[in-house]
Parts: sequence; C-alpha cells; structure tokens
Amino acid sequence: MTRQMTMVGFMQAGNVTVYSGSWRYPSADLGFLTMDYYQHIAKTLEAGRFDCVFFDDRLAMPGVYGNSVADTVRYGARPIKLDLTAVLGGIIGATDRIGIGATYSTTYYDPFHVARTFATLDHLSRGRAAWNVVTSVNDSEAQNFGLESHLGHDERYDRAQEFLEAVYALWDSWEDDALILDRESGEFADPAKVHEINHHGTYFSVRGPLTVPRTPQGRPAILQAGSSGRGREFAAQWADMIFTADPGLAVAQQHYKDQRERIAASGRDPDSVKILPMAYAVVGETQAIAEEKERLFLDAYVHPVASLALLSEVMNYDFAQHDLDDPVSEEMMAAAGGIRGLADGVRRHLDREVTVRDLAAHRATLLQGPRFVGTPERVADQMQEWVESDGCDGFVLAATHLPGAFEEFVRMVVPILQKRGLMRTDYEGTTLRDHLGIERPTR
Repeated sequence: MTRQMTMVGFMQAGNVTVYSGSWRYPSADLGFLTMDYYQHIAKTLEAGRFDCVFFDDRLAMPGVYGNSVADTVRYGARPIKLDLTAVLGGIIGATDRIGIGATYSTTYYDPFHVARTFATLDHLSRGRAAWNVVTSVNDSEAQNFGLESHLGHDERYDRAQEFLEAVYALWDSWEDDALILDRESGEFADPAKVHEINHHGTYFSVRGPLTVPRTPQGRPAILQAGSSGRGREFAAQWADMIFTADPGLAVAQQHYKDQRERIAASGRDPDSVKILPMAYAVVGETQAIAEEKERLFLDAYVHPVASLALLSEVMNYDFAQHDLDDPVSEEMMAAAGGIRGLADGVRRHLDREVTVRDLAAHRATLLQGPRFVGTPERVADQMQEWVESDGCDGFVLAATHLPGAFEEFVRMVVPILQKRGLMRTDYEGTTLRDHLGIERPTR
C-alpha cells in the first residue's frame, strides 16, 4: 500500500524565507507586512492539501556578525520578525483545515504563557494548532531578555524538559467534560474537574489551572528539530513531527532509523511520529528551465554577507573577523561547536578544503537538506524515492521565493503526487492530529 507523505509548509513572518536572497527575486511579493500576504500563502498550501504551515522565529535581529545589526539591515538578512500570534490569528480566519504552527522558545518564555497561547489557537482553529519547540540559539536573543549570554546546550535542554512537563500538565488541568454550561441552574463548569497542577521544579513554579479548557486536539501537536544526541532524545519523547536537515538520502536513512529506535525506546510508537527533512523544490517545464531557475534563485540573488550574518546567528560566532577567502581553520572550528560539522558537510559536498565563502554559499543554498530540481514528474520521483526508501515520512517544504515557489509546487507537482497516492486529494478529518493520523491524547 502506498504511504502518504506528510507535507508541511515552512514560513517566516518577515521579508525572507530560509534563503536570504528570496526578497530580491523579481516576482517575489514584498507584502510581508500585510495580512493578505500570509493568508494567500496559507490558502495556497491548503488548496494543495498540505498538513500544516508553520512559522520559524527568532527573538532578536541577527547581530552577532560584526557585533552589529548593520549588515543584517543593509542586506535584508531577516531583520523583520512579526509576532506570530497575530499572524496565525489571521490565517485561522482565512482557512478551514490546514494545520497552523508557530515557534516559541522554552528559554525566553514561561510555561503558562505558552500553554495558554497554543490552547487558545487550538480552540480558535477548531483543533489545528502546533507548537514548534525551540531552545533558542544565541546571545543576541539573551540580550533582548535581560541576560548577557545564552544558556549552555545541556542547561537549555534541562529547562526545556521541565518546561514541557509543566505545559502538558496545564493543558491537562481541565478534564474533557469539565464544562457544563447549564443556564438554568447557573452551573458553568465542574470544579472537581478543573485542577491546580502545583508544579515546583528547578526552573519553574506554576500553580495552575490553565485559564483555557482542554482543547479539540487534547493537546496541540508538537514539532521539534533537535539534531544533537540530546536533541534527538528530547524529540523522541515529545515530538509529533521531527524537523531534520540531512544532506542526502543515505544520511537521511541513517537518521530515520536512529530516530525511530529512540522513539521506540522512549515507549512511543515510531509510526505515530513524522520525521520530516527540510527541502526545496525548484520546478520547471523542462529540466533545463528548472536548473536555470535554481541558479537564479540560489546563486544570483544572495549576498555572501547576508548569509554570513545568518550563519553567525546560528553558530553564535562572529564570521566578520575573517575574510571571505580565508580557509576554515582548526581554531575556527574549535571556537564554535557547530562549525566543524558544517565544514565537514561542505567539504564532502565540494570534495576540497572549504573557505568562509563556501560556508556562506552553503547557508544561502541549503546544501544541508534535499533540493529537488526538475520537471514536475522528476521532482515527484525524487520525493517518492526519499519516502519509499525510509529516508523520511514527508517534507518540510521551504520556498525559494514567495508566493511563487508554493504556487508552482501546488499547481505542478501536487497533482502528480495525488495521482500516485502519495498525497491526499481532500482532508478526511478536521484537526491537525487527524491529518497526521495520530490519536488524540488522553489526560
């Protein structure tokens, strides 16, 4: 039996996608400060019967590069990040079935705030909300929240573990049948079915109960992108969707096998969790047209400094201290843990020693995830191969430019995937958990 792939649209509430040059493409819509822009994209993905659209977020303008935001602002390297609650509210009103997700940090928010936000979104969307759990990445974010530096990796995950425990307890603080709504007797809800949680841990003290009843999904769906060993363990315990970044099918197959084993070891059914690499799809009427589009999208419009500004943010390392043609040295790799893995991946791809310019190009062109380039049939073939060879359960699809990349994929590729039984032709359920084929959790 053909296995349907899970499809998630990846968004930023700002001027660019993952690709820092996307705003420069001639047909890109620059209406990113209007609600119409986000509603149109969400409706496009819903027409393609995507499971979900979710928004990445950062809590600071990239400012690690050169210890300044100047180049971030100058080159449009994600200087704009709108509040996601407002954006999702507008999307909820314009759509009926597609799941809607937002990124919220466990390092800079509190459990009660996050629990209430996503419970509210789940009610208002009739069961379509998802929370992308992140621990945040750098000192720029810390400095917007009264701290000098970011928490260390393990401490961030210790805090995140307790954060999820408190949020789940809050989501479950109302029993499903607590509401009575008896106008005649005046009894609104059963106090015996609404519970304080009285959480007292290392990082948080939360009395509860939540001020929002239990939601249509029971709990909003959880998306998580941990890639380290600790991150994979965290995702195995909590995530309904795991967001990955694997550069090729062989690596993805190894990751898929490892992650499913960790999920099983945590006492959960691996089939209940969707493992989804980020991918680009560049579609053309012919292979040559698609390859020319890829060159334009991913090479012609990106500025290397914009890419380094974003890379500095992710690595929490200032690349401005190097010239673009400096080789990636042992000292540089030792200074920030993530640089070594990144450089090794680029070195394997290029089959030579790498420079800072190469790292910038890597960041710009998303070499760390699959890029499907070609005719609609060829793109569908490549996606089918990944899913059917146990590389993943579907994809988090990023856009080279907006809204055109999603419009072309929905118009040209989705019908082929539907004909092959790899994507739904219509939504069968009403909630995001229905779309994902996962059960509503009990308290």
